[in-house]
Amino acid sequence: MSGADIPVVHMLERRLFPVDAWPLRMFHDELAQAQTRHYVVAEVAGEIVGYAGLMCIEPIADVQTIAVVPECEGKGIGSALLTELIAESARRSAADVLLEVRADNPRAQGLYRRFGFEQIHVRPRYYRDGVDALIMRLQLQDSSPASGLASRQGSTQATTDHLAATEADTP
Repeated sequence: MSGADIPVVHMLERRLFPVDAWPLRMFHDELAQAQTRHYVVAEVAGEIVGYAGLMCIEPIADVQTIAVVPECEGKGIGSALLTELIAESARRSAADVLLEVRADNPRAQGLYRRFGFEQIHVRPRYYRDGVDALIMRLQLQDSSPASGLASRQGSTQATTDHLAATEADTP
C-alpha cells in the first residue's frame, strides 16, 4: 500500500466497516511507521479490491485490518492477504500473530482457523455496535527446531505465486 492508495482504501473502509471505519488520518499514520507496520493492497484489473495491515513489535505481530470487497469474496484474495501478513510476521521474527475478529463473522473466523489461528480470549462488546471480539493467535515459533512454520512458508510461496500470476494477467 502506498500513500496514493489511501483515498480508495479509505472509501472501501467506510463501505465495508460503516460503524467501525478508521479515520483517513489513521491510514496515513500507519503507513508512516514502516519500521513496525506492513500494509498491502490486492488489485483485480487495476482496481483495489482488498487491503490488509500488520503491526509487528517483536515478538508479537498483530493483524490491524484485513478486508475484501464482497463481490470478490471466495476468490482467495483474503487468503492471499493473510498469507502475506503471516509471511511478513515471520520475516520480522514474530513468535505469534494475533488478531481480533467479530464474534458474528463466521466466514472470517473460518479463514483464520484454516490458517491455524486458535481463539484465546473474548473481548466483550469490543465493537461500537456491542458485538464481542474473539482474540485469535497463530503461533509461528514453538520450542522444537522444526516448527510448522516451514510448511506454512511453503503455502505462503504458493499463494504469493498465485497472486503474482493473477496480477500479471491484469493491465
